[in-house]
Amino acid sequence: MILSSFFKALNVTYIPMVPKCIPLVKTSFLDVRCLYPTVHLMSLLLRDTSNSLANVKPHLWKGHRGNLVANSGISSSVVRVLLCYLLVCSLGQVIFPFRALFFSSTKELIRPSLSTAYVIMVKDFIKGLEHQLTADHWQPTPSHPHPSYLWAPERRQVLECTMISPLLVLAIGTCLTNSLVPEKEKDPKYWRDQAQQTLKNALRLQNLNTNVAKNVIMFLGDGMGVSTVTAARILKGQLHHSPGEETRLEMDKFPYVALSKTYNTNAQVPDSAGTATAYLCGVKANEGTVGVSAATQRTQCNTTQGNEVTSILRWAKDAGKSVGIVTTTRVNHATPSAAYAHSADRDWYSDNEMPPEALSQGCKDIAYQLMHNIKDIEVIMGGGRKYMFPKNRTDVEYDMDEKARGTRLDGLNLIDIWKSFKPRHKHSHYIWNRTELLALDPHMVDYLLGLFEPGDMQYELNRNNVTDPSLSEMVKTAIKILNKNPKGFFLLVEGGRIDHGHHEGKAKQALHEAVEMDRAIEQAGTMTSVEDTLTVVTADHSHVFTFGGYTPRGNSIFGLAPMVSDTDKKPFTAILYGNGPGYKVVGGERENVSMVDYAHNNYQAQSAVPLRHETHGGEDVAVFAKGPMAHLLHGVHEQNYIPHVMAYAACIGANRDHCASASSSGSPSPGPLPLLLALLPLGILF
Repeated sequence: MILSSFFKALNVTYIPMVPKCIPLVKTSFLDVRCLYPTVHLMSLLLRDTSNSLANVKPHLWKGHRGNLVANSGISSSVVRVLLCYLLVCSLGQVIFPFRALFFSSTKELIRPSLSTAYVIMVKDFIKGLEHQLTADHWQPTPSHPHPSYLWAPERRQVLECTMISPLLVLAIGTCLTNSLVPEKEKDPKYWRDQAQQTLKNALRLQNLNTNVAKNVIMFLGDGMGVSTVTAARILKGQLHHSPGEETRLEMDKFPYVALSKTYNTNAQVPDSAGTATAYLCGVKANEGTVGVSAATQRTQCNTTQGNEVTSILRWAKDAGKSVGIVTTTRVNHATPSAAYAHSADRDWYSDNEMPPEALSQGCKDIAYQLMHNIKDIEVIMGGGRKYMFPKNRTDVEYDMDEKARGTRLDGLNLIDIWKSFKPRHKHSHYIWNRTELLALDPHMVDYLLGLFEPGDMQYELNRNNVTDPSLSEMVKTAIKILNKNPKGFFLLVEGGRIDHGHHEGKAKQALHEAVEMDRAIEQAGTMTSVEDTLTVVTADHSHVFTFGGYTPRGNSIFGLAPMVSDTDKKPFTAILYGNGPGYKVVGGERENVSMVDYAHNNYQAQSAVPLRHETHGGEDVAVFAKGPMAHLLHGVHEQNYIPHVMAYAACIGANRDHCASASSSGSPSPGPLPLLLALLPLGILF
């Protein structure tokens, strides 16, 4: 490695004293904490330069930690300075974009508008320099009774080498500042050519794709607001060793974008159940209810009957298409449950979570409805194993974990019931781990039930590669199974743990979930065609998640802002939450984030208001679309408009008059006039 070679050339041993970090490939290349030993090395070079470059005895350096141990110096200090310069420049050109630094004194940075890592290095140098020039370090001896410490022989080497440090600081500043703006972006022609190409692509969109959608895929990023999309884009780029801002997510490449108004019928800021009813069933509903109209009140079982509404998954199944559900949450969680269940409460996962009154009134839990309402769903994958088994049944994977045990009070084994509903001549498979999933031959699978965790699936960053498949792996298998139907398919894919990461204030978990969902979108795109597959990507709601602080180009999305607060004089991360568990007060003041590992996977970003769980946001969310009739998603829409567009494109559900006229004319495409006439009565044309 370059660091090993560097130290070998200096004849110096580097002993890292920093805790273990995530490998570079698993995090942003600009993540300061995960770039150790690189950043830490630079800091040490400045702090300990007196020891390492001049081969001065360690005790002459106050606070020496032994991280850089001088074994035997090289004769020429100039050679060593050049080596340092080359190392810093090479690292700077590849890794860090920084800005200029200005000083008012050796003790205060008056414009710390660059990366925090650089600030730390410079401050270390300043501390060392001040120490070397501080008289109280000098101890009188018989030969030197007066404090003429500046010219003491044992200090001369220290001072000579300490004065080399500014050269290193300047080298770092020069090299790293040069990499702030990519060279091509300095040329106006780059931006003009890019804009002209985008214009040409936009002009081509005038030729509308009015084909009938054989397949419909809906990707739902739970809690994936616009700020999450932007941050995930930057993270994706940084994971590929780019600054990040210029990166394109797969959804960014979709030609049509709209905004969706997410409010529930009784809530300004919505939840995932009422919104799922809107974008799957085409009807807005109350907070906390799934698959029912607003006439149903949450927790009131007796308000359910007669108010059930069906979903686009049911419409597709009735039209002869194959259907599937893939999620990273429990398969009976809010988002997927609206596709098949009708429940006055989203939390009725099994009968164990239902009140006696609801049970006595005949309401069924959501897991039960998954197996009974639509018995021939071809693909179901996600978590939620424990809700399928009798109370206290030991889990197949976590046999010692009581929380993973079965929950059902009725004693039913819903896995056995699922199997019993499948025709004997069909191939049905129940699996519980990734190994079994990858071993499947999709061509020999007609029905697949994969439950990979007792509850929600693990975060992508925590995923066990043996037992838990990734979202993209599940999507790949699902499409292979569903694609065998000549009539096409409908597939609902949920990146559900984006939401959970935000609720816990763990932005790193949330954003990596979003990046994984983007990989799944890419996977689906390689397996389908825009000519016959409508793909819609959206969110149910947003979160009070934000990032800012005038961070420079390429700043780690999980890093610090390039300044301290002008009120409490403490640093802060670029990512913050409006409320949530990240609110911390230490000694009556806001916690100093530079004292904690803010790049840890489970670091909880600071919030303005203390809450156990961070809340949803109420702003509109984006809708990305490509494929047949994608242009119908074109402006600001009510959220319940989305399934009507998908159904219209696929010629399923109640709105199919345009399909009959297209069929009689021998054309696979519904014409624009019937399209308008069909949408107008619904009152959903904007």
